[in-house]
Amino acid sequence: MSFLICSAVWLLTVHLWGPRSADGAPDRTHHDPKHSWDALQRQKRNWVWNQFFVLEEYTGTDPLYVGKLHSDVDKADGNVRYVLTGDGASSIFTIDEKTGDIHATKRLDREEQGYYTLRAQAVDRETNAPMEDESEFIVKVQDINDNEPKFLDGPYTAGVPEMSPLGTMVVQVTATDADDPTYGNSARVVYSIIHGHPYFSVEPKTGIIRTALPNMDREMRDQYVVTIQAKDMVGQMGGLSATTSVTVTLTDVNDNPPRFSQSYQYSVLESVPVPSVVAKLKAADADIDSNAEMDYYIIDGNAPGVFNITTDEETQEGVIFLQRPLDYETKSSFSLKIEATNRNVDPQFLTFGPFSDTAAVKVIVEDVNEPPVFSPLISRMVVSEAARVGTVIGTVSARDPDSYSIDRNTDLERFFNVDALTGVISTAKALDRELNSVHNITIFATENQDPSQVGRGIALITVMDINDNAPVFAIEYETLLCENAAPGQVIQTISAVDKDEPLSSHRFYFSLAFSAANNDNFTLRDNKDNTASVLTKRAGFRRQEQSLYLLPVLIEDSGSPALSSTNTLSVRVCDCGMNGVPQACGAVAFSLPAGLSTGALLAILGCIITLLVVLFSCNEKRKTPLFIEDERDVRENIVRYDDEGGGEEDTEAFDMVTLRNLNIIHDSKVQDVSPESVSVYPYSASATSRTSYKTLPDNIVFQEFIWDRLKLTDMDPSAPPYDSLQMYVFEGNGSVADSLSTLESPSSVSEQSYEDLSNWGPRFKKLADLVPTLIKDT
Repeated sequence: MSFLICSAVWLLTVHLWGPRSADGAPDRTHHDPKHSWDALQRQKRNWVWNQFFVLEEYTGTDPLYVGKLHSDVDKADGNVRYVLTGDGASSIFTIDEKTGDIHATKRLDREEQGYYTLRAQAVDRETNAPMEDESEFIVKVQDINDNEPKFLDGPYTAGVPEMSPLGTMVVQVTATDADDPTYGNSARVVYSIIHGHPYFSVEPKTGIIRTALPNMDREMRDQYVVTIQAKDMVGQMGGLSATTSVTVTLTDVNDNPPRFSQSYQYSVLESVPVPSVVAKLKAADADIDSNAEMDYYIIDGNAPGVFNITTDEETQEGVIFLQRPLDYETKSSFSLKIEATNRNVDPQFLTFGPFSDTAAVKVIVEDVNEPPVFSPLISRMVVSEAARVGTVIGTVSARDPDSYSIDRNTDLERFFNVDALTGVISTAKALDRELNSVHNITIFATENQDPSQVGRGIALITVMDINDNAPVFAIEYETLLCENAAPGQVIQTISAVDKDEPLSSHRFYFSLAFSAANNDNFTLRDNKDNTASVLTKRAGFRRQEQSLYLLPVLIEDSGSPALSSTNTLSVRVCDCGMNGVPQACGAVAFSLPAGLSTGALLAILGCIITLLVVLFSCNEKRKTPLFIEDERDVRENIVRYDDEGGGEEDTEAFDMVTLRNLNIIHDSKVQDVSPESVSVYPYSASATSRTSYKTLPDNIVFQEFIWDRLKLTDMDPSAPPYDSLQMYVFEGNGSVADSLSTLESPSSVSEQSYEDLSNWGPRFKKLADLVPTLIKDT
């Protein structure tokens, strides 16, 4: 495509001549050698350009003229239409499709976009067929000075050591200008100092701030605020500028030695204990931090080595303290010479003088009436918890005491005695390390001539452990066993605790108790890491057959002598889902043996119906008053029993315990680890359910609670034979309180009152006497 571009830009023109086809493209048929006579041909003429320029931030009201495009195929007959595409076409740049004039319709900002790439093409106005190849050109936005410099990191803070020489670099500040650094001086910034003379200067081109005065003293002034200006256009008139502040702090150097301002005198009682503080003094140092750190020394007057001095790291004071006890009768005063020296001396300031100073300190010892003093103040003793009463533990000693005694406020239970003359401490009662492993008792030493002079010492008695506690379960385990559990499945891992002092070599040994060693249901594996695993021996556990197993576990420690205990692990059989999560646990509804015949079942059913009818009739009579005519004949029925027992000593004909506790047979039959043998451990369904609710999963806890209450109600002889509303109050596992229902502890038969039968008249007196007896026998 050949264009003529009219703009403020250099143009390079190349004229190529050649024949043209009907669509304006070069006619390539003349390359055939048969037409060599037409070797001289007219080539297509092209205009080649670099780029257009357009000024940014144009504020005129008319569109900004950018340039003109013109094709050599345009004969000014209106057949050519110019098309502009590319970056910003139509939205920012428009082209006159007839003349090829390009205008910018919007205000441009070089800092947002520096150039635009556009493509131009000449097409036939009627057919839209291309008449020239598409050409690409660039419109570059020309910069103006419309952005001031900016200190992106300001305001600045910096530090420079005091006493620095002239020209020491402090900090470098940098300002940035968003204008084009390649065009003009819009982005060329120079720096100057507005406030901070005569202490500091700044390099115009680099922005480096330096000291302008030597030996600035921090003790005179420690901080300066310097204002720096950055101006573009190389600082010329009309340039834009910005300022920032630089806070310069003079950092300390050790240029000041310590100095004492006076001599010191202190008084101290001869009774102060070692290592009491006698005095504190401090040398003045104008420096700070590590440059003011000092060490103190006693360089004279401490021949017996009675005193010592150290430095308080927080206050830099010299602390004089006792190394030996004072005695007024031996020496009543001390004259000490103390030296203070800087720790960190800077060699470049040694000419300022020695970095140390001395002071005279006089210590006067005052006389006191002294009580007995224990040596040592704390006596440490050990005793076995198996020690007999009267065992000697140790001896305390004090200077010049007349008698010893124990402060009973520190030995309230009187475990120990002390000999008043010798200070020998012995046991007065049996000790138990598990109750108190360390006894901290205070011993008094008293002078008889002056009872107010009492010395106090401490006896720290440690009770050594012996193996006197058997191991037990670490927690109360509640084990749930799925009915579909496989043989060898681990259903619980147990551990033990021992009140005795734990040792690294202490071990617990787990095994099944002798009574359960050969059971067919479970086995126990000692993991040899103070834990044991309970595994199933068989498969096919069923709640209908047995809902609870009580597994006795023997735990023995490794002490000398070894102690052991038998702990019972409760295993509840549960109906589990496909994912092994228990759905229902505990006993299921009582079912009749499968061996009963149909006739026996009908007979039992008839007896139950008859009993329900009788009970229902009695309850109906109790609800409504009963009026009977006096002349009605009331006859008594005589019940005759032909069965005779052998008396109370006959234990074969009847089980008297079973007859007296008929309700027990309705409870779940709980056996030991073997279903064929009756468990030797007493078990109550209601009691067990109350304790097991706390360990059941949330999705079955209420189901088990309602099921247990239903069983208790069904077995209650005083319950009505018809359907009735039962109310329960149960707060679930989230409450520390158990069930508030009165069904939690059902009343016994003996608590049922039949006194209202006596109120029906003399004809019902016999019935009132017989009913309690009949119900009790049933």
